[in-house]
Amino acid sequence: MIPHQVNPTAESVIPSVTRIPVTDVSPVVDQGRYPATAVLGEDIPVSATVFREGHDSLGVTVVLLDPEGNEVQRVRMHPGAPGTDRWHARIRPSALGRHTFAIESYADDFLTWYRAAVIKVDAGVDVQLMLDEGVHLFERVQRSRAERQKFTPQACELFADAVTVLRDSSLSPPQRLEQINTAELQQVLEDQPLRSFVGTTGGYPLDVQRPAAGQGSWYEFFPRSEGAYIDEDTGLWVSGSFATAEKRLAEVAEMGFTVVYLPPIHPIGTTHRKGPNNTLTAGEHDPGSPWAIGSPQGGHDAIHPDLGKKKDFKRFVKTARKHQLEIALDLALQCSPDHPWVEEHPEWFTTRLDGTIAYAENPPKKYQDIYPLNFDHDPQGLAEEIHRVVLHWIKLGVKIFRVDNPHTKPLWFWEWLIATVREDHPETVFLAEAFTRPAMMHALGKIGFQQSYGYFTWRNSRDEIAGYLHEISHDTPAFYRPNFFVNTPDILTEFLQSGLRSAFAIRATLAATASPLWGVYSGFELFEHVPRPGAEEYIDNEKYQYRPRDFRGAEAAGNSLAPYLRHLNAIRATHPALGQLQNLQLHSADTPNILVYSKVRNATPAGIHRDRDLVTDSLGPEHSDSIDRVIVVLTTDPEHVQEATITLDRAALQLPATGEFQVKDLITDAVWTWSDQNYIRLDPGIHVAHILTVLPPEEEQS
Repeated sequence: MIPHQVNPTAESVIPSVTRIPVTDVSPVVDQGRYPATAVLGEDIPVSATVFREGHDSLGVTVVLLDPEGNEVQRVRMHPGAPGTDRWHARIRPSALGRHTFAIESYADDFLTWYRAAVIKVDAGVDVQLMLDEGVHLFERVQRSRAERQKFTPQACELFADAVTVLRDSSLSPPQRLEQINTAELQQVLEDQPLRSFVGTTGGYPLDVQRPAAGQGSWYEFFPRSEGAYIDEDTGLWVSGSFATAEKRLAEVAEMGFTVVYLPPIHPIGTTHRKGPNNTLTAGEHDPGSPWAIGSPQGGHDAIHPDLGKKKDFKRFVKTARKHQLEIALDLALQCSPDHPWVEEHPEWFTTRLDGTIAYAENPPKKYQDIYPLNFDHDPQGLAEEIHRVVLHWIKLGVKIFRVDNPHTKPLWFWEWLIATVREDHPETVFLAEAFTRPAMMHALGKIGFQQSYGYFTWRNSRDEIAGYLHEISHDTPAFYRPNFFVNTPDILTEFLQSGLRSAFAIRATLAATASPLWGVYSGFELFEHVPRPGAEEYIDNEKYQYRPRDFRGAEAAGNSLAPYLRHLNAIRATHPALGQLQNLQLHSADTPNILVYSKVRNATPAGIHRDRDLVTDSLGPEHSDSIDRVIVVLTTDPEHVQEATITLDRAALQLPATGEFQVKDLITDAVWTWSDQNYIRLDPGIHVAHILTVLPPEEEQS
């Protein structure tokens, strides 16, 4: 008994299973419970497993719908590795908001007929019948007004021409088949295939966010250190302020950074205040850790009086905007023992059996100057207060929040807070400072954090780095976007403790080219590398004291990496391929200390139809001038010269299968003629990397 009858020419599906099944769709996060994330203008790879019974041809299309449910892009998918039944395409969202995408599967009637016709006509089997079936196929469009409306007038004209050729008895049957298979007809049928048994999946959510959510160059500094000095009369430190820190913004912007991240700017408690190098006893004039938030002068919605007042902060934000910089503010949900919340809302903290409030610990580290928040006793009251605090800073011009230790707070809270804030302020960006287990880091991304710190800092060898780059670009980008910070006040890795200039250049090159998000903590460009004994932290840590620096003097003396950082950011700004996460492809080298990867971005992805107008931009290797190709060849050894033969994957680079091509080094401007295999030599005392662009033919040099 047949459970359902389906008209084979109607665009309908059998309930629960399409006539041509679609499974394993990507990017889909937890079966669609959470949206996959995308950045405006970013290429999003879409994949699905699609198959059918028998040997007839099938086709697959991905359809992108805008937040109102209107179709905005329709992209033909193409088969992947033979035998896998995987189909692939890329979509590029061009508007913000909660989109959906669906997969359409269908029988490709032209390909089914044409392949069978070629075989049978060549064999002399059912020759006239196969020609008649071709005529019937193309006339199908003319028989139904609804069918004709699916195609452009150009397509209908080509179909009519094909009917004429198939009926032309002056041509042999093989000639008729050959003459209808024109490039024009192939292109039309690529864009507007003759379909039957069309099935459509449900819509999968895709959250398209502003570029700053997934692209940016971050620079961290402490406002209190910028302009701080020792008073000659008293011998005491005078804190920097927003007014003095404002002068630093031009230099940061000139280095090409786009985001200035500020540690907490709130009043700091005095109870159990930490002294220099995290000592338990602070002097009377030691400034304390900015993360010990709160004093009688205010809490999370207040500004430290040494830094200025609200009007000074607003001016600081305004000046940053003039330099095309955004301000990211630290959102640290913890309190000093002197925070107003401690007295007003003791239920927001953990009280131990002896009546004391528990301070923060990360064994063996102890933070006696910090009380963590507890969401178990008054979750609604605490959540609403934090929401109020976030809105307070948004009103003052802050749209980006770097969230301290979000993995120590309940996931439900972050999901609620981020969704609630973004409902009225969709431009808001949240970065998770979470160095913890992968499950928690991934969960934070799924429930709303657009960015996260990650394990990049501790990946040093070629194979470690390669494995991590593949993971973040191919396995988890739908919900986890890492911000590659090369250092932080709390992280000074052994690799950088060497103090070698080449080590700093290696990490900066890797961060700036492998991820569309990267960051630098102030002092990195001055090669600061001395650790506090027994800790992976800086000696004289800026968290506990003032650290003014002579950036201009160091650069004038040639003791600064700032010119190189400036160059890296300039390369990023002019090569859109580096602004993508999911396009990273690894290549091979025959020595273990050379890492090779590439990023490619088309001017317009192949097959995109814009605004339902069925206009197609079909880009291939012959349109190399429309493709941005960047190849990075990097040494992971900061001490020794490395020589290698590297082998490039031409398909990954969207290059023709054969032939030489020219590459230009974006660091040195040198130009070389390359092929599949190329010899390279990197001397870390001179250059730690080649950052190469593939020159289009018209720019090649003789």
